[in-house]
Amino acid sequence: QVHLVESGGGLVQAGGSLRLSCAASGMPLSSYAMGWFRQAPGKERELVTAISQSGGNTYYADSVKGRFTISADNAKNTVYLQMNSLKPEDTAVYYCAARGGIGWVLIPSGYTYWGQGTQVTVSS
Repeated sequence: QVHLVESGGGLVQAGGSLRLSCAASGMPLSSYAMGWFRQAPGKERELVTAISQSGGNTYYADSVKGRFTISADNAKNTVYLQMNSLKPEDTAVYYCAARGGIGWVLIPSGYTYWGQGTQVTVSS
């Protein structure tokens, strides 16, 4: 059975940093494209960043380019999201998701497995 467990969320001041982790079990990370989504109250879930199975292809939403970095450690079966220069508008619940198809896609329905989410709150 596949499980994705996020950790690392919390409260941080604007300009600060957080690193989110997504630990996968029941699946080899290297066989899945992984994405980090976020959902703020009253808004749709959006793809923030994603990484292909090989790790050689990544996607970043325009709103986080240059500030967020996705990485994967296949030995630990864990995906990370390093978030720097955080802004109040980054406040949301962050979810990691796994996709068994080739490469990443933008839409949430393209991902098979989801974590429970971790809250990130950025104060101004």
